[in-house]
Amino acid sequence: MGAIVKFMGDFLNQFVVKGFWGILKGIGLGIANIFNIPRYITIFKSYSSELGAGGIVLAILAIILVLAVLAGIIFLIVLLCKKYIRFRKTVVDQEELLNEVATLNREVIKLTLEKEKILAMKVSQLGLRPGESPYLEAPDGSAGETAEGAAEGAEGDPTLDEDYSRFYKLTQVDLELADYEPPVYNNDITLPEIVEMYRNFAASRMGLYYEPNTIRLFLAAFASTRLIILQGISGTGKTSLPYSFGKFIQNDATIASVQPSWRDRTELFGYFNEFTKRFNETEVLKKMYEATYKEDIFLTILDEMNIARVEYYFAEMLSILEMPSREEWVVSLVPSVWPTDPKHLFDGKLRLPENMWYIGTINNDDSTFAVTDKVYDRAIPIDINTKGKFFEAPWTDNLTLSYKHLEEMFRECKVKYKVSEDSLRKLAELDDYVIEHFRLAFGNRIVKQLEDFVPAYVGCGGTEIDGLDFVLCHKILRKFEALNLSFIRDEIGGLITYLNKHFGKSNMKESKEYLERLQKLI
Repeated sequence: MGAIVKFMGDFLNQFVVKGFWGILKGIGLGIANIFNIPRYITIFKSYSSELGAGGIVLAILAIILVLAVLAGIIFLIVLLCKKYIRFRKTVVDQEELLNEVATLNREVIKLTLEKEKILAMKVSQLGLRPGESPYLEAPDGSAGETAEGAAEGAEGDPTLDEDYSRFYKLTQVDLELADYEPPVYNNDITLPEIVEMYRNFAASRMGLYYEPNTIRLFLAAFASTRLIILQGISGTGKTSLPYSFGKFIQNDATIASVQPSWRDRTELFGYFNEFTKRFNETEVLKKMYEATYKEDIFLTILDEMNIARVEYYFAEMLSILEMPSREEWVVSLVPSVWPTDPKHLFDGKLRLPENMWYIGTINNDDSTFAVTDKVYDRAIPIDINTKGKFFEAPWTDNLTLSYKHLEEMFRECKVKYKVSEDSLRKLAELDDYVIEHFRLAFGNRIVKQLEDFVPAYVGCGGTEIDGLDFVLCHKILRKFEALNLSFIRDEIGGLITYLNKHFGKSNMKESKEYLERLQKLI
């Protein structure tokens, strides 16, 4: 036993004392010798008398080199200490953040449980009615009190009131128009008379001056589409045109100022709040619902419509209004049905009114988005780039106009002023020419709009050739802007020659002027 103790003592003494301690002692002595400044001075003095001038210079260089090495060692030690402190601080901060996140998670869990308890107590806010569900599940997953018991505990909850409606504004429309009596509409007026009356009304009553052709285009656009785009430079009366027309027909236009944040259909209709169980309606939706009660013409102005992407927030409307049957003009608002929902909703859906048109105003500048072909193809774009000139207009009264009478006049125009076969043949040949030289086609939608628009334009006092010119310029030639103009430069001149040959040099002025402007841009 004594031998093993002596063995272990000698062994550990050799390993620990002489080994590890020797290493540490040697490192310590080495560092002490490195920084032993007095010893350096002593060595220098002892040899200074024996060194010559060259030797002293070399000795000084050696001293400088040693000092540089010492400074480098000190710098590395300080740098390592800073890195360690910074690393340690980061670790501590991360631990604190993790602890804080864990605390917040616990708070979220507590709040979630409290919310579930509140919702469990308010049966009606969960979309239930007494007797619909025999049990209400508790937050912990166990069976809670009966729905009847929960309803009794929710005494005073407005959702249990028979008069409660989740559509507040639409229900107010129901109440206000419950005894609505339609006015006496002027069903004897003609389209040219409307053009003249409105022009005089805008000038005499509102100080707005429009050229007759601008009003003809605006009114004829009602015949071919539900979306009209007014575009041009600022200050030419784009918004004032539909606004004053609403005043003229005694039904003010609804102005929806488009915001850059508009991304989806909720900006137009509103949205259903799952927590409050109320639908946040917009003024546009309210006007749509009001239009279902009346035969008046309703206008919704989408002011600065391209300050956000039109194909985002108006996409569903573009698709719905494209449906051939108006019975299919339906938008879904809520997925369920309540007995207290507004009268003109069915299955949580609203049928879009036939008597509402949507007027978009556009400024083409750096702050707006380019309107895509998808939107332009479904709309009638009208350029307003000049201010109307002053003229003396007689004082003119308002007009009480029914949309049914307006559409009846449009139908009569399609029969009386139907686009001639000769014009349709020339357009078909022009279509082939454009396909061959520009790889563009009219499309059936544009042809249908042309067959609706041109007769209405003629009925408003225009001519067929000018109506064709307008459609060609704004619906077809406009697509040239998306092409590489440098590659079609020579073809544009050929198209102008083609128009002169087939339609006459004195006709299609707007289309030719547009093509000439394109040539100047090249």
